[in-house]
This record gives sequence, structure tokens and C-alpha cells, in this order.
Amino acid sequence: MSDETRDSNGAVLADGDNVTLIKDLKVKGSGGVTLKRGTLVKKIRLTGDPDEIEANVDKVKGLVLRTEFVKKA
Repeated sequence: MSDETRDSNGAVLADGDNVTLIKDLKVKGSGGVTLKRGTLVKKIRLTGDPDEIEANVDKVKGLVLRTEFVKKA
């Protein structure tokens, strides 16, 4: 398996890409914030792990998202 970071559909992700959530996600440790399906997440950053990306969303900064819950916008 390659070390490329891919979204839920298999598209390759790069630093600065925009992604959309494909599932409602409850954010742990954020005081009950839920990110709704269809939320656009701009300017993602790749981490060393191909299964995770880092992003800033309106209410949560430095959020780590699993790539299985996003698709390239």
C-alpha cells in the first residue's frame, strides 16, 4: 500500500486542498460541537499518517480528521 493520503473515494489529497465531510461528526473535547455532513473544510494539512489530515473549522482549530470521513471538494 502506498503512503499517499486519499479521501473516502480514493482521490489523492494534497496540502491546501478543500474537502467536504460525508458524515456528521461529534468533536471530542470541544464542548459538544457537531460538524454536519456537507461541511466544507478549507486548506487541509497533511500529517505523517496517511489516514489523518489536519484542518481548522469555524469553531475548532487544529482538528484532526480521519480521511474515511471526507471527500475532495
